[in-house]
Amino acid sequence: MNCSPLKIQNSTSTMFKSVGSKYPSGIVLLIFLLISFAAKSQEKWITEINWVNLTDGLQLAEPEAPKKSVVNDSKLTILKIDARKFDFRFLTASEHGKQPRTADEWAKEFGMNIIVNAGMYNYNKTQSNKGFMKNFNHYNNPTKSSYYNAMLCMHPKDTAKLPFEIVDITCQDWEKVKTRYHSFCQGMRMISCEGVGMEFSKRPDQSCSMILMANDVNGNLYIVFTRSPYTHLEMIGFLKGLPLDIWRVAPKPACM
Repeated sequence: MNCSPLKIQNSTSTMFKSVGSKYPSGIVLLIFLLISFAAKSQEKWITEINWVNLTDGLQLAEPEAPKKSVVNDSKLTILKIDARKFDFRFLTASEHGKQPRTADEWAKEFGMNIIVNAGMYNYNKTQSNKGFMKNFNHYNNPTKSSYYNAMLCMHPKDTAKLPFEIVDITCQDWEKVKTRYHSFCQGMRMISCEGVGMEFSKRPDQSCSMILMANDVNGNLYIVFTRSPYTHLEMIGFLKGLPLDIWRVAPKPACM
């Protein structure tokens, strides 16, 4: 499935709202997949990223991927976000009238300007994340999956912490992590704590459009989108070959 994340009907999302900016809009993220990534040495396929400033704390770049895809323009659209300048919030249809909305509708209703899909879901249960998901006291899905090993954590109880964290729950103690934040969304890893790419043995050759989320060592958030289809392993290589001090990553394929 090749589709723009701005046109998919969404039932779950994450909202980032600008702090102290003259721009009243924000950013909404809907998480498909999450991964943790311990950086290892790898040859860079690009030496410099040419960032364009969109607003305070938000930059955009669109380098061409190191491998041409058979479909579309083979570009990686990368947003770099200073997490300290945005508030984060999950939005779910289960919490907001059980009404599915398109990305445009989410943006207009909640005053956001960037929308991507939030979580994997079953076809017979489209308003519930396949993994654990809660927003403060609201549980979109109260059951933690034993299959998904990454967790997006938001709304820290210690306000000195960054407003989000991507946690690999095979490497960090979930029982401790869950006491430190108010909001969580569980998903799949693409890269292990040791920086090893997941094999995706079920469909290793499947190519699809993807959205990926990453942290760097300085606390910045990156959103990487490719409309052109690539395999998961190809995208792992692309990420590790970027000249960024990526620490943790959260990818969200547009098809699984």
